[in-house]
Amino acid sequence: MVYRMVSAWTMTQAQLEQALDKARFEPCGASQEKSVGWVEPRGQAHGPLVEIVGGQWLLKQAVESKSVPASVVKRKVQERADQIEASTGRKPGKKEKRDLAEDVRHALLPMAFTKQSSVLVWIDPQAGQLVLDAGSQAKADETMTALVAAIDGLAVQLIDTQTSPAAAMAEWLSTQEAPPGFSVDRECELKAADESRAVVRYTRHALDTDEVRQHITLGKMPTRLALTWNDRVSFVLTEGMQLKKVALLDVVLENKPQAAGDGKDDGFDTDVALVTGELRQLLPALFEGLGGEVAQPA
Repeated sequence: MVYRMVSAWTMTQAQLEQALDKARFEPCGASQEKSVGWVEPRGQAHGPLVEIVGGQWLLKQAVESKSVPASVVKRKVQERADQIEASTGRKPGKKEKRDLAEDVRHALLPMAFTKQSSVLVWIDPQAGQLVLDAGSQAKADETMTALVAAIDGLAVQLIDTQTSPAAAMAEWLSTQEAPPGFSVDRECELKAADESRAVVRYTRHALDTDEVRQHITLGKMPTRLALTWNDRVSFVLTEGMQLKKVALLDVVLENKPQAAGDGKDDGFDTDVALVTGELRQLLPALFEGLGGEVAQPA
């Protein structure tokens, strides 16, 4: 997910390091359902929370959560409710059952398994862009909330282009003409805008067919479309301007510099330079293919 930074980036690495350190990640406590905080992007314990490679800033947010299966909670609540009825002769009401459920969840949390996930943050100060490797808008919003809390004056907005991704993808499929440098691949999802909400999905399927064009003519709009840029990067563009399934292709990877092999280079710098280097060229080309960004008021 790509955001435009409203104002110029002025924070130093030391300032950001200090700000993130106040919200460093700590694992969930025994009765804690969720913990969110910043961790080392390089993955080395006690390392910096801010990495800068070739002018590109990398941060990483970790999320750990615990959950007790609803079926287990329901069974335990019913057992307690049966005990209350047997000993007092009355059935617990709805509010009492809700309280019982909360007590059960709290009692079982220390035994619950934890689930961990993370969100990478890439800040490109020169381009004025902030990119989140988040799988959903909810995760992105959680990370952005933490960033705004840590960085005074940070203001961003999602990239807005003159042509919406859905309208552009419909045009590309109808005419079989993608923007310069891009080619349409073999994956697509079309969804009807009417009350039927009908969905058609193509996977590993040619999209230059009359059938696909007919779906668009009948009002189905693309919500996802697989694309390749300059035979170097493949990805799936969504109607919400998200890039999913991003993958560097062989022509890029075969020229990847090899690590020194001395145990000091973990390949992190090379990977960051490679990925950000490609995306710094792909993103402007994509926005241009969507008519360019909407000018923001001064």
